[in-house]
Amino acid sequence: MDLDIFNLVMLTVLGFIGAFINAIVRGGGLITVPALLAVGLPPATAIGTNKLAAALGNLTSMLTFLRAGKVNVRQLAPILPLVFIGSMCGALVIHLLPSEILRPLIILLLVAVLIYSILKKDLGQVRTGQRVSSRKKWLGYLLLIGLGLYDGFFGPGTGSFMIFVPIFMGFDFMQAAGNAKLLNLASNLAALIVFLFHGTVHFSYGIVLGLSMVVG
Repeated sequence: MDLDIFNLVMLTVLGFIGAFINAIVRGGGLITVPALLAVGLPPATAIGTNKLAAALGNLTSMLTFLRAGKVNVRQLAPILPLVFIGSMCGALVIHLLPSEILRPLIILLLVAVLIYSILKKDLGQVRTGQRVSSRKKWLGYLLLIGLGLYDGFFGPGTGSFMIFVPIFMGFDFMQAAGNAKLLNLASNLAALIVFLFHGTVHFSYGIVLGLSMVVG
């Protein structure tokens, strides 16, 4: 696909806006995925390109939390491989669906996540730190695996959900936010590997979008 200056400018602006909104209320993918579809990318390529951009943004955020000591790598070690595999499976599924099914499905998912984000504006904002049962922690692990699958298949809203689950498991907000960044980065990278294997990543658009998201 030939590069279009107008498309690059539009992705730069919308990437910045999407990241800015994501930092405030979450759901930046609700802007970046439609933006990639609008510049003419096929559905699978739009999602794959968004994974590249999201990985750049999440890497920056995760390193910030890591330097602040808010990422517990040791505690997340058992679940990271499962989230990684779940995301790869989700990304594989999306390549099995034809575009005529995938495009309306993406629109439906975008609307669903948008409605949920509006209704749950305070998602992940409750501060906790309470002790939880082992059973509740294992349920949290299962939810994170499911979120990995969802992130590989689609993605928007995953960051918010991945903050909510650690809070559900007893982490305080800052710990949950830091751990969510590492989990989200792992799921982004896992899905990106699959999209790269299938050749469904537009590097130029993805890098431009990703850099604008880092700035945003």
